[in-house]
Amino acid sequence: MESVERVIRVMQGNLGEPITIDDMARTAMFSKFHFSRMFLRVTGVSPRRFLSALRLQEAKRLLLTSSLTVADISHVVGYNSIGTFSSRFSLSVGVSPTTYRKHCGYVPPLEEHPRTDRPARDRHPVLRGSVQHPPEFRPRRVVLGLFPERIARGLPVRHTTLDGAGGFGVADVPDGTWYLIARAVGLGVDAEHDTYVAVSGPIKVTEGRPVRPVDVRLRRKSIFDPPALLAHLDEAMLAISAGSYGRTLETASTVA
Repeated sequence: MESVERVIRVMQGNLGEPITIDDMARTAMFSKFHFSRMFLRVTGVSPRRFLSALRLQEAKRLLLTSSLTVADISHVVGYNSIGTFSSRFSLSVGVSPTTYRKHCGYVPPLEEHPRTDRPARDRHPVLRGSVQHPPEFRPRRVVLGLFPERIARGLPVRHTTLDGAGGFGVADVPDGTWYLIARAVGLGVDAEHDTYVAVSGPIKVTEGRPVRPVDVRLRRKSIFDPPALLAHLDEAMLAISAGSYGRTLETASTVA
């Protein structure tokens, strides 16, 4: 754990520099093969995926807090090509860097998956479960999404939103192997330190077969959790989604 944390802190401090797996392994003082396995076990994603997520998360921050151009930001976070940066940003965050900046990060909420008119017996399964939280944390809004890997990048195949903890149901889940990722903010005002997460999976889904219920246990976000790149899951968005979204989006449009 200490070795992985040391590598993550080196990543955070050198996002604009080329960092190879060999560099990370030397920092961790392990062979690169042992390091890669250990990093995956601790964080749930590969070192390269984690580093890419950190870079794009920093790009999101700079888009909102600096006057740097998109091209400048792409170089600051380690991309030599603005085209590659913009493509990866759009794929992971859900909107282009320009759109993300224009709306101050407050992108429209995720659209609900359209209901199907197929008979119930032909529909894909419903994933049911409950969101649980520790005694010291009272979730204000919980967003749950199904992703193909243990990182919230790109649009989820299905999602749902809860006002607080409790039972949930994600309908018409397509065939595949998915990870259920939850992000929640509490009733406090310090969103950065009042963010809780959970990851459940892999969840195997096959049409015509029931899916076992999933209990999601929220825990405080740690350094080992990769950033949630999808803009819809940003802590700021969650914090305002319970009532002030419209006012914030109106302000963002005025500023833009």
